[in-house]
Amino acid sequence: MHRSNLAQRVNHRLHFAHVCNHPHDPLNLTAAAQLGPKPFEAADYLQSDEDCAQYLQACMDEAPEDAALFTKAMGDIARARGMMQLARDTGITREGLYKALGEQGNPSFATVVKVMHALGLQFCVGARAAKG
Repeated sequence: MHRSNLAQRVNHRLHFAHVCNHPHDPLNLTAAAQLGPKPFEAADYLQSDEDCAQYLQACMDEAPEDAALFTKAMGDIARARGMMQLARDTGITREGLYKALGEQGNPSFATVVKVMHALGLQFCVGARAAKG
């Protein structure tokens, strides 16, 4: 997947979440489910290590200060790879991983590092581009 496609999918996901949670939007999720449209599920598209790395990078590029988005993206990758295997590789229970990497998750940095390592991913730190 190209990075621009991943960024578009991240934008679509953010837009869909906003539309579905907007109190004044007439979208009826029950009717939408009956009609067949489904929300974007990133785990369905994360097939290679490169896909996973680019997805996390796209999330960081789109919302660099949004830890919840990064955590959710890690959860998407974990589901794509298999939560049971990740639990074995990290020594964290499957339930603990779902909790830490879910919508309301707030994992410790130690958990993030363990999960990244088990997923075969790494952080690459660099200087942020100067503003303006």
